[in-house]
Amino acid sequence: MPGIDWVEAVAENVCPGHLPESLIRLRERGVTVIPHGVSLGLGGADRPDGQRLAALAERAEMLGSPLVTEHIAFVRAGGPLTASPRLEAGHLLPVPRTRDALDVLCENVRIAQDALPVPLAVENIAALINWPGEEMTEGQFLYDLADRTGVRLLIDVANLHTNHINRGEDPAKALDELPLEALAYVHVAGGVERDGVWHDSHAHPVPAPVLALLTDLAARVSPPGVLLERDENFPEPAQLEGELAAIREAVERGRTLRERAVTVTGTAADTIVPPERDSSTPAALAAVVPDPVRQRLALAQTALLSALVGGTPVPEGFDGVRLGVQARALAAKRADVVAKVAPELPLILGALYRSEFLGYAQGHPMTGGYRRDALDFAEHLLRTGRPEEAEAQGELREWWLERSGPAPRSGRPAVRLARATRRVLLGR
Repeated sequence: MPGIDWVEAVAENVCPGHLPESLIRLRERGVTVIPHGVSLGLGGADRPDGQRLAALAERAEMLGSPLVTEHIAFVRAGGPLTASPRLEAGHLLPVPRTRDALDVLCENVRIAQDALPVPLAVENIAALINWPGEEMTEGQFLYDLADRTGVRLLIDVANLHTNHINRGEDPAKALDELPLEALAYVHVAGGVERDGVWHDSHAHPVPAPVLALLTDLAARVSPPGVLLERDENFPEPAQLEGELAAIREAVERGRTLRERAVTVTGTAADTIVPPERDSSTPAALAAVVPDPVRQRLALAQTALLSALVGGTPVPEGFDGVRLGVQARALAAKRADVVAKVAPELPLILGALYRSEFLGYAQGHPMTGGYRRDALDFAEHLLRTGRPEEAEAQGELREWWLERSGPAPRSGRPAVRLARATRRVLLGR
């Protein structure tokens, strides 16, 4: 497809030393590849994991990337700070916009900046829920974050639209408050509204309100780059090219508005100079967040995540109905991702896969990654005598045994996958 200058790749999906052919071809064409992390959890109460940071740095160096990106979110909770089991969300969850959470986030960002070989940019996320007792708006929170750390910002205008629908936040006010001089680049994406809730799906066309927000942003500052996020349900090339053309038109409309404003005021507003961290205050000398602050945040995030994935009571101040929507969305995403990382399971279980997994998810929070989740799900089925069909149960047992030990038991996984595929085609 012509006119593609750069792309993102989810960092955790790239295996060092084994780049997919598509990324190799793009790099040979001179297309820049940006690693986009989803599991670091910079907004969590714990300090960033050194192994995850090293992996992100390795991918940036392997791809020759000019920067790496992550999210302002928490993705896990529990553990030593709360003396409770570790829980994984499997999704990006919002941090409370409080002074405590900002202090923790700033220190975590500085730790990440010191560990990475290239600059870091962080993204505002979409949310279904509001934290009670927030002390800042999103714009104020991001302004203070950039000011204190020098981190660049990846502004997702689709997420601003999502938060407008779900949380009643004014996206124009957020753009007014954001430090646009820190802008690294911009995301746009599609979504879908169900029962008054906007789901940031990355699987639908970009709606007009998101393009209007892109124009509003481009009327204020010239974005260094704009990226269309599309994770699944990819349309035909002509439709995808049409979406890219609409994005370019939205940016061009914003540029025209900006130039008109310059003509009227005589003030240029289209030069972006990314902020630099004050060299007189290196991260090593920055104030360390006291453990009690991290512990307070840890307890709050653990209570929320436990309610979402473990069925514990809704924490005080949260909307129970909205938490129910978020909990169902998390379970559905788990089912979808497990089906991708372990495609044999839907083939073996057939039409029963989704209902079986959603039933399992209600009482079994994710404590590791999605591959671990797939193994735990299969083990649960076997322990409960599911599936009832003997042939399918035998295939599931073989699949689980093949992957649960330290080394593969045989070289026959392709044979079992072919057998499961044949069963599905035969309607069995």
